[in-house]
Amino acid sequence: MSAPALAEGLAAEIEKRLRRSKFDIPVGVSNRHCHLTQEHFKILFGRAAEPKKVKNIKQPGFWAAEESISVKGPKGTISKVRLVAPYRSHTQIEIAVTDAIGIGIIPPVRESGDIKGSAGAVLVGPAGEVTIKEGVVIAQRHLHFSPAEAKSLGVASGEIVRVRAGNGKGRSTVFEDVVVRVSANYSLEFHVDTDEANAAGIKTGDIVHIA
Repeated sequence: MSAPALAEGLAAEIEKRLRRSKFDIPVGVSNRHCHLTQEHFKILFGRAAEPKKVKNIKQPGFWAAEESISVKGPKGTISKVRLVAPYRSHTQIEIAVTDAIGIGIIPPVRESGDIKGSAGAVLVGPAGEVTIKEGVVIAQRHLHFSPAEAKSLGVASGEIVRVRAGNGKGRSTVFEDVVVRVSANYSLEFHVDTDEANAAGIKTGDIVHIA
């Protein structure tokens, strides 16, 4: 590569990084929650039951339900694990590391939907119990972008980036291994769990930037 072409490429990369670093991204702190198949929901809440919507969440098409379950491991139980609806094709439980330690299981860090070989647990509802051999994960921290937003920043779905978070009051953190997820169905948001948010001193609605 010639020196002018190299300089041009370097200038473009610097410009892209500067553009990314100034783009405001809102935080969405993800509390422990569950996604259930219709079959598992019916076992846990009764054959006549249907999920009752409490409120929409920021990602389009998903909503927080009134129902919650308990998740039981060999050393304890987590109560009030909120259902996020609608139904899914596979049951998935998303918890934080602190939760996992408390009930004695070791879930892998995974992107949503990647549950093969993940941790199992006993799910307890008001009408019954379900034992799952896999499905409990610690969610991989990630960014949601629409295609237009991703294009403007030069990021691609599946790309791994770093995110700078915190307000400069002693807890500022740079998160490594943040997965970019792009879809026309997504709303701009940086997703971390409660452990990660507490470590960085951030909350839902705060602003972060790609580092």
